[in-house]
Formats: sequence, structure tokens, C-alpha cells
Amino acid sequence: MSRSVWIKADDDVGDWETRKKRITAGIEAGVDWVLVDEGDVERVRELGDVNVAAFRTDADVVDEAEPDESEADAYFVGKDSEGDGTIDLPEDFSGSADLSTLRRRDDRAQGAYVRIFDENYEAFAGEAAAEAEYTIAVGEDWTIIPLENLISRVGDETHLIAGVTSAAEAQTAFETLEIGSDGVLLDSDDPDEIRQTCEVRDAAEREQLELTYAEVTEVERAGMADRVCIDTGTLMEHDEGMLVGSMSRGLFFVHAETAESPYVASRPFRVNAGAVHAYVRTPDGGTKYLAELKSGDEVQVVDTDGHTREAIVGRVKIEKRPMFRVEVEVEGEDGTDRVETLLQNAETIKVPTSEGRTAVTDLETGDEVLLYYEDVARHFGEEVEESIIEK
Repeated sequence: MSRSVWIKADDDVGDWETRKKRITAGIEAGVDWVLVDEGDVERVRELGDVNVAAFRTDADVVDEAEPDESEADAYFVGKDSEGDGTIDLPEDFSGSADLSTLRRRDDRAQGAYVRIFDENYEAFAGEAAAEAEYTIAVGEDWTIIPLENLISRVGDETHLIAGVTSAAEAQTAFETLEIGSDGVLLDSDDPDEIRQTCEVRDAAEREQLELTYAEVTEVERAGMADRVCIDTGTLMEHDEGMLVGSMSRGLFFVHAETAESPYVASRPFRVNAGAVHAYVRTPDGGTKYLAELKSGDEVQVVDTDGHTREAIVGRVKIEKRPMFRVEVEVEGEDGTDRVETLLQNAETIKVPTSEGRTAVTDLETGDEVLLYYEDVARHFGEEVEESIIEK
């Protein structure tokens, strides 16, 4: 599931300067959407590249011209109407409503905005959600139970966005019922809270990998090859690196060059990944050949506990270097499996072993190195159900 962070910046927030500061903080933090009143759409476009959602301000006027800078990416209804309690729900309301109740004469709306005051408003949100592409549900006196109910009732029918005021509330929204909302609408001026909410979103989307140790059965000099260094736009931590290997089913953990040495300065943005033919794992769970990587591509960064995040490739360096061939054995579904890779013959290339961080030049038969193993075949980086022999 792709999660999203929306920042609330309509006129309920304050004057334009107040809204502008909130929007700017959101764009800098990496929010996905900004929600404003329709008159502010063009102003937001001038501040940065971000999706803009807008509350419609005049239901009687529908601009059917070609989209321009003043057109929003999505329109919402529900403000100053039944959605926020400005207009009362009918006394005999029994859970029968749809988006047209909020739309009135404006057919531009793709989204519904509903504040959940009680069970009737929860039911109202559910009915509107059945027709809306996006549904924003803002809990008032109670928050978790309505969100649970909406996730279970309409979670597959709409992009459900929960109203929150903090990163902690955002985390709860993303974890509710172990499914979570698709997005959160953050109502906060605090730049730190906005940034932390985006970090919560990123963490909720990240893959957790199960890594295993495999016994080294052979380490041998393999002559010269075209070696690839992946330089990212991200500084990596001491326990982080990438998953690379000659065989897609078994990828070796190779540390980033975070360690200082007497001869070479640390380069915590770099992973010396191996020869051009090898695979590297990507954030979507696929693989790419090292030779294919270029500036702007995304690669997966992983730590020794299997936590992952994405990084943008800033530069790829390919140079001829002497190599080692490292072979290991790992237990697969059909017994012992052999996987291998080529790594540069240099003290700065390090891999995690059961005894700690070890230079490739110090690896010996019997050592246990960290590996990501999956007993599947791949075609063009995608998992396939077929028999492929790699050797």
C-alpha cells in the first residue's frame, strides 16, 4: 500500500502568511498533498512541486476550460456543509447518503471531507466514501473506533485519509487494524511535527527483510572485471549497505564505505557493489543489473537487522579492478543451495559476518556472511514461477 501525507492549509488555519509557512514546511518535508481553499491553488503552485487538493468555493460556477495553474489536482466537498456540521444532518438520517449530498451542483469533486462528531457522521462518511475517490475523515471526540469502522467498511472503495494533529497520531492511523489508513491529513504548524509525520509515512511503507547467515565455501582470486561503485544522494549509517549478487535468489549484504582507514577516507554515500553483471535490490522488491544503474534511479538500502529504506543514485562509477569470487552455501526449500558473487579485492569492501564486520580480503572458508535468500526465479528483475539454472 502506498501511504500519503496531506497538509491542511485552508483558511481555517489562518491568514495567507500563516498558511504559506505551513505549506512551505510541508513541501520541504516531502508531503504528498496540500489541501487549501480553491483560491489558493495557484499560490501553492508557485511555492513548489506538490499535488494540490482544494475545497470548492462556488458550486454554481464550474470552469470547464483546459486545466491551468489555477486548477487543483483534486476537488473536495464537505466544508461549510453537512460534512463539517455547518449544515445539520437530517433528523431522520439513517445512514443513507452519497457524495451528491455534498456535491450539490458541483460535479468536479473527487473527494469528501467529513468531521466525525458521532455515529451518524461516521455513517455519513461511509456512504460518501463509497462514491468518493478520496475520503478525509477527521475524528473529533473519538478517533480510533470510527477509523477502524471505516477501514473495515470502505477501505477498498476509497483512498481513506485520517485527520491527525501529530506524528504519533499519524503512526496510529497507519497501524490501525494492522491495515491502516491510506493517508493522513496533518493539521499542524510545527515543522518538526510535519517532518516526523513524513518519516512515519516512509517507515510504514518500508519493507522488512529476513536476512540469514550462509557459510563461505570458497574465496578465490578471479582476475580483472568492470567494478561498479554506487554513489547515492544519501549518507548511510555504519550498519547499512546494499544487497548485491551474481544470482538473484541470493544477494550478499555489502556494507557502505562508512569506516575510516589509515589510507582511505570514509565515503558513507558509497557502496562498492561488485561487477557489472551483478544484481542490486530495488525498493519495489525487484532487482537491477549494476550496469543498468544511472543517476536518478532508486536502490534499496538495508541495515543488518533487515530494515530498509530507499536511496537515489547520484553517480555510478565503473572501473577495472581485481576481483574475488565468494561462494556460500545456504539452506533452501529443496536442500543446500550454492550462491556466489564477485567483489573487489580491496580492504575497504566489507561484509557483515557472524563474528562482526569483515573485509573481503580477510574472508576465509567457514566464515558466515549475511545474505538475503529467496528461493525464486526472476525475469527482468521480476519474480517468476519457472525453473532457472544459475551457475
